[in-house]
Amino acid sequence: MKNSFSLLVSLFLILQFSSAQNLYFPPNSGNTWTTLDPSELNWCTDKLEDLYQFLDEKNSKAFIILKDGKIVVERYFDSFTKDSLWYYASSGKSITSVLVGIAKQENLLALDDKTSKYLGAGWTSAPPEKEDLITIRHQLSMTSGLDENEEDLNGTTFCLDPSCLKYKADAGTRWAYHNAPYLLLQNVLEAASGQSYNLFYYSRLANKIGMSGLWVSGHLYGKPRDAARFGLFALANGNWNGQQILSDAEYLHDMKESSQQLNKSYGYLWWLNGKESFMIPVLRNVFNGSMMPDGPADMYAALGKNDQKIYVVPGENMVVVRMGDSARESAAAITVFDNELWQKINDLECASATESIEKELVVNIFPNPAGEKINIETGEKFKTATVFSLDGEVILKKEFLETGINELDISALRSGAYWLLLSDENGRQIRQFVKK
Repeated sequence: MKNSFSLLVSLFLILQFSSAQNLYFPPNSGNTWTTLDPSELNWCTDKLEDLYQFLDEKNSKAFIILKDGKIVVERYFDSFTKDSLWYYASSGKSITSVLVGIAKQENLLALDDKTSKYLGAGWTSAPPEKEDLITIRHQLSMTSGLDENEEDLNGTTFCLDPSCLKYKADAGTRWAYHNAPYLLLQNVLEAASGQSYNLFYYSRLANKIGMSGLWVSGHLYGKPRDAARFGLFALANGNWNGQQILSDAEYLHDMKESSQQLNKSYGYLWWLNGKESFMIPVLRNVFNGSMMPDGPADMYAALGKNDQKIYVVPGENMVVVRMGDSARESAAAITVFDNELWQKINDLECASATESIEKELVVNIFPNPAGEKINIETGEKFKTATVFSLDGEVILKKEFLETGINELDISALRSGAYWLLLSDENGRQIRQFVKK
């Protein structure tokens, strides 16, 4: 009974967070979408033009910025329009992650289920005892242990034949960006649900948030505003205009946090900014520092080949979508372009900010993950800071946070993830942190 109550508390917190954001949601049909003039954010016209020129030079087709769910920037290039279709490439992986979470909450599958439960024994050419180690969680976190360098006769790493899926290391011991185990998640969902992947996508997600598009050979083709809708859905923590579509609080949290310690900047098919280190596709190196230093530290992103981007920034209530051809010679999902783009976005604000912009709410938590203490940086005072466990139990409280940096002693907390709720009579802000 206590566990059920705690889970309800966690769900309540997520819903409160969603409503506290005061997000706008466009209608599920038609082209109506409320806009926000860039001047209301103190963005300068000349800097917007500089951004558009940069995007055009970098082979962009579509670019959208949402603030509080409203369109602030929507720009198309060449003959591309808001109704043109484009491929998501690997940014569609993050949509699959959400669909797996929905299947989990419907008890169609569990993350620790063996993949062979749904694909049958022999879905790889690994020794049976090694294949038996691979679970759905490993497919979500890119830790299947299968060799990402194996190709079929056509030279593609999308080969799903068992002969291409060769043992490299025990599942969970090696991180490698590998498309084949990811693509087979779609087969897992079909086996678990008894429906085609397109039907599962439409019935569980697309119809509920107004997305269109079609999955072809494992890849989604859709309109730029479809990507913006998905980003807004993610920003609202699985909620769409009051309907909690993905309500599994544990999965929502874990999806956007480090799914393993090998590549701390990778969740469940989402890329995570602001972590202490990162790996990128192809290379085996671990790089120290944040993946996109000029991007928001709390940002998580759906990234795809040739610079398909869906950035979600909770602290700014912002979603950014970029579709197009490769901005540089590299076709990789993560490139120098990511950081260059965020430099341009950061530069949009006019030099002489108005008082209302100067007082815009900022809440940062650092370091995260933390050791004995965390620092809470806030742009305004809060009456209380409350730390909850993931199942909703109150762990500790701090009264009266001042503007600026407030120190919070968490030495008594066990290692793990926690909610931090800041509240006063004007509203609430919720953040997540990890105790080492």
